[in-house]
Amino acid sequence: MPALRVCALYPDVMNIYADRGNLLVLERRCAWRGIGFELSGAGFGDRVDPDAHDLFYIGGGQDRDQELCAADLVATKRDALAAAAEAGKVVLGICGGYQLLGHAYELGDREIRGLGLVDLRTVRDPGPRLIGNVAIEVDLDGGPRVLAGFENHAGRTLLGPGEQPLGRVLSGHGNDGRSGTEGVRRGTVIGTYLHGPLLPKNAWFADWLIRTATGLDELAPLDDALEDAAHRSARRAAGR
Repeated sequence: MPALRVCALYPDVMNIYADRGNLLVLERRCAWRGIGFELSGAGFGDRVDPDAHDLFYIGGGQDRDQELCAADLVATKRDALAAAAEAGKVVLGICGGYQLLGHAYELGDREIRGLGLVDLRTVRDPGPRLIGNVAIEVDLDGGPRVLAGFENHAGRTLLGPGEQPLGRVLSGHGNDGRSGTEGVRRGTVIGTYLHGPLLPKNAWFADWLIRTATGLDELAPLDDALEDAAHRSARRAAGR
């Protein structure tokens, strides 16, 4: 029986945006299809095995916690996560976890080093926080789909010239409130500011993650009446 093996990084501190809800959605949608699900956590000082997991997950945290996690990520986990990404494993960063996928997060005269898995930098802007419901158009399966969620970030994330955003902003602020882009996608490395949490509002994206991480060509269909209603509600909240 196939199984989805998930490693949650710093689940005790990088979890302020209902990140456990994302993990629960993955577990339930696997269980309903008879797909195994294995969840392990990696905290401060823990080494990770890039071959032992199919999906690595980094949620959001307070600035202080994010800074502590960043130092540990670079010191103990960067090489393994780079190897996992190179091998086609899924690496998903949400909000603060998204920022840590890049080179650095500049906080005034301080700089928090990131993993450098993608070419992006985040800077703290003196302007207002970018807060509100958001909808973006993405193309992951050869056709446009909508992801809906909530954003709340003071950082402005700037993608390097060769990086591909996860999607185009339909409503909301996105990466920086100006570029019209949201998130980043390099192969199976994905970062986004959408939370609240993300996957209960976008079951189709949860299924995409499961398929991509496990290598399954197709997933058995589910009765997604409630999930579709949650998605429509999130889109309406974002004005789409």
